[in-house]
Amino acid sequence: MSELVFFSGTMDCGKSTLALQIEHNRTARGLQGLIFTRDDRAGEGKLSSRLGLVTDAVEAGPGLDLYGYVVDQLSRGGRVDYVIVDEAQFLLPGQIDQLARIVDDLELDVFSFGITTDFRTRLFPGSQRLIELADRLETLQVEAMCWCGARATHNARTVGGEMVVEGEQVVVGDVAGSVAEVGYEVLCRRHHRKRMTSAAARAAALSPDVLPVTGT
Repeated sequence: MSELVFFSGTMDCGKSTLALQIEHNRTARGLQGLIFTRDDRAGEGKLSSRLGLVTDAVEAGPGLDLYGYVVDQLSRGGRVDYVIVDEAQFLLPGQIDQLARIVDDLELDVFSFGITTDFRTRLFPGSQRLIELADRLETLQVEAMCWCGARATHNARTVGGEMVVEGEQVVVGDVAGSVAEVGYEVLCRRHHRKRMTSAAARAAALSPDVLPVTGT
């Protein structure tokens, strides 16, 4: 029986890598899938992993009817055995409803991947709708780690190297940009609450104020 599955986790936990693995496994069995993505780090119409793997995908912009796109492919004689959606947190709630319709009306499995909360610890609307509608929720088992070594549970946004908690919900960045750019880092809840990124921790460790004072 077809399912709508939501694989979720923080950044760096292997979501896109798993999406690519699912695509590889099914292609190797002679199946043909359709891949949607949104605002991937590799650019428009790409599904990429931080491990360097990349494949072509359909850019799921806010005006794209996902259900209609799949129906159009089928009506043109194309073959679609399953659907993969990466960066699903960026989709509109209505587009998540379209994914559910693909499962129910077309009887296709839909594998969606995304992070649940933004840098402010608020649910993305797309992720919230997936939680409400998905037949199955899966938390990725590869745990991302905070700089302190604890399990990372929160996504932090940095601007100019400093953590911010205000701004637009969707701003594309990466973990490898320069300090002048928008970047992201995964943190444990304690250090997210304290706004203590790895850069801030290094700066604090090097500050003369925290060095031991030797007596004469």
